[in-house]
Formats: sequence, structure tokens, C-alpha cells
Amino acid sequence: MTEFFMWLDRLPNLVLYLLLGVGAGIENLVPAVPADTFVAIGGVLAGAGDLSATWIFVGTWACNVAGALFVYRMSHIRGPAFFERGVGRYLLKPHQMRRMKHFYERWGTPAIFLSRFLPGVRAIVPVFAGATHQPWPRVVVPLTIASAIWYGGLIRLGLFAGHNLPQLEETLSGLNRGLAFGAGVVGVLIALWWYRTRRPGDSE
Repeated sequence: MTEFFMWLDRLPNLVLYLLLGVGAGIENLVPAVPADTFVAIGGVLAGAGDLSATWIFVGTWACNVAGALFVYRMSHIRGPAFFERGVGRYLLKPHQMRRMKHFYERWGTPAIFLSRFLPGVRAIVPVFAGATHQPWPRVVVPLTIASAIWYGGLIRLGLFAGHNLPQLEETLSGLNRGLAFGAGVVGVLIALWWYRTRRPGDSE
């Protein structure tokens, strides 16, 4: 991380703002991109240099929300057709889609909110929110608020860490391990639900 930080520190401020924003947004398309690390390092750069923590927050938050809503919109348009034919019909059967739609209608707001704190899961939830045609306010409101809380917290973490990158890296590693464990538990529960509802009679 130190080498990456030094490389970022040599870039012009405008390029840094753009790079941090893109890093936060692209996670919705490529979950493996370490967007949280980008944002936390942005906080370090703001605390140690002349970058604005406010603009880092606005850029990363806006790009992250925009990326998630883009995925939601594309899934809203193309998702149902994808799951009706080709590979998609082997992933979710029609009765499973109906049950998932019922879940989102009942628990969608808290589920979308909590998912923004879980790596990997946060990129998947908008896909199925779109595929089940959830109304946009039910998606936008929790997604926007949760992302603001998460990225605001990461930037503050970076600000407090200052130049102490080893401490930041250790804190992020511990935080990500805990969140990854939570995401893994959610993934196991989803896999169990998928397996147990493969037959139509199990989901009715």
C-alpha cells in the first residue's frame, strides 16, 4: 500500500479526485476492485496534503451511488429477459424470481441498506432489485444513505490515520475481514435458499 500511496501522492489533485471517484464507482461493476482502500487512502491524502476531504467524499459517494444505480437500471431493463432464457434460466427459475420479488417488497429497504456495508454483496443486491422491478425510491434512498455513511466513515478513518499507513492498513484489514465474514454468512444463506427452493413446491 505504501508504494501505491506514494504514486497517488505525485498525481495532480484533479486527477486524484477523478481516480478516487472512478475507483469507488467501478466496484459496482467489478467487485474485486478495492474501492474501500481507495477511499480510505483519499482520507489520508486529505489529512496530509491539500486535498479537500469534502470533495473526496462527494466524488466517491456520488460515483459509487451512480454506479449502483446504473447496474440497477440495466438490470431493470434487461434482467427479467436474462433470467427467462439462456444461462439465466438455470440460475433462477420463475418461482424463485417470484419469491425474491416478494422478499424485496417486504424487506428490500433494510436489505439494500445493510448490503452497502458488505463487500461483494453490495454489488449483487442492486442487480436483483432491478430484475424484480423494485420502485426506484425503495432502492435509491437506502442505497444513497448507506453509501454516505460508509464512505464518510472511511474518509474519517483515513484522516485520523494521517501518514501512519501501516496502522491504516492494519485497521482496514481487520475491518475487511469482519465484513468479509459477514458477507460470507450472507452468501451461504443465499446458497441454501437457492438450493432449497429449486423445486416449485418448496417455494410456494
